[in-house]
Amino acid sequence: MVIPPMSDALVPTVSNRDLFKGYLRKIGSGEHTSKGLTREEAAHALELILDEQASPAQIGAFLIAHRIRRPEPQELTGMLDVYRQRGPKLSSTAPAISFGMPFDGRTRTAPIYPLTALLLAAAGLPVVLQGAGRMPVKYGVTAQELFAAMGIDWSRRSLQWLQESLELHQLALIHQPDQFPAAESLISYREDLGKRPPVASLELLWTAHQGDHLLVSGFVHPPTEARAWEALRLAGETKVLTVKGLEGSTDLPISRACITGRSQGHTHERLILHPRDHSCYGDDNLWDGIENWIPQALAALGGQGELATALQWNCGVYLWQAATCDTLEKGLSHARQLMESGAGLQKLEGLRELSAQR
Repeated sequence: MVIPPMSDALVPTVSNRDLFKGYLRKIGSGEHTSKGLTREEAAHALELILDEQASPAQIGAFLIAHRIRRPEPQELTGMLDVYRQRGPKLSSTAPAISFGMPFDGRTRTAPIYPLTALLLAAAGLPVVLQGAGRMPVKYGVTAQELFAAMGIDWSRRSLQWLQESLELHQLALIHQPDQFPAAESLISYREDLGKRPPVASLELLWTAHQGDHLLVSGFVHPPTEARAWEALRLAGETKVLTVKGLEGSTDLPISRACITGRSQGHTHERLILHPRDHSCYGDDNLWDGIENWIPQALAALGGQGELATALQWNCGVYLWQAATCDTLEKGLSHARQLMESGAGLQKLEGLRELSAQR
């Protein structure tokens, strides 16, 4: 007896929610039976989340289960693939430096990175930053707020405007609410969970810059660094610097040895940098509000005040690591020259003028 084939109308279809349920089972089945997704599965899971093809209950369960189990490197790479495909893209003719740090900001220590970015740009090194508005879990001060306080507003800009800023002034900041609203949609889950979900790791690993760059990624816990090295290797990033910075940022402390690591493919080199050995030792300034930070920041750009030593240390290290200077000593000397010459303040003024041209 020959059984006729089922018509298309009778073939059961698998919905996106059913597909997502399969991914959720894999990562949320318990300590002994759960397992990681493949790179392709992780990418598809994130696509379903961003496209709201999974239910809110499924998305919340996925994010918390993934956090408890910790994402594996290939899962992070799969999610990174989606950000690279869907996120904004910037380019530069010269090799750039891109900084990845938590979007939920700073609450304990005074940020140095906006000033470092201005000095690096003044040295002719293209710099790409990224950030968002105040968000859980820290609700700390953001990159956008710090730059806006200095007269540079990165919000409500077109991608073309940001590309122009990068070309003219060697600096651009991707503001997620404007440039990547799909990723912004995940913040409500982050707030309800009360914890950074695994996708928050993409803030440290992803950059909008296309082409040759040094990717600097902040971290707090050593396992995060090891996962970042492998995930970025799988993603094809060839120049990576990981930094155990202040509050998980890329700001190098001056109160202690700086734990960093240089990763190139399968090769990882631990770099322990001692600010005391380079006359840059001191206290890491505490965060005391944006009103107090502004005069300190402007003074530091001119080589004066409480933040000047930290700024010289950070700028010098990154000039060296980005191969603008071939030794750390030369990097620190160049940083001091940039500060004393007022080059950072001039770069700030040029960006202020561009910012005023809506």
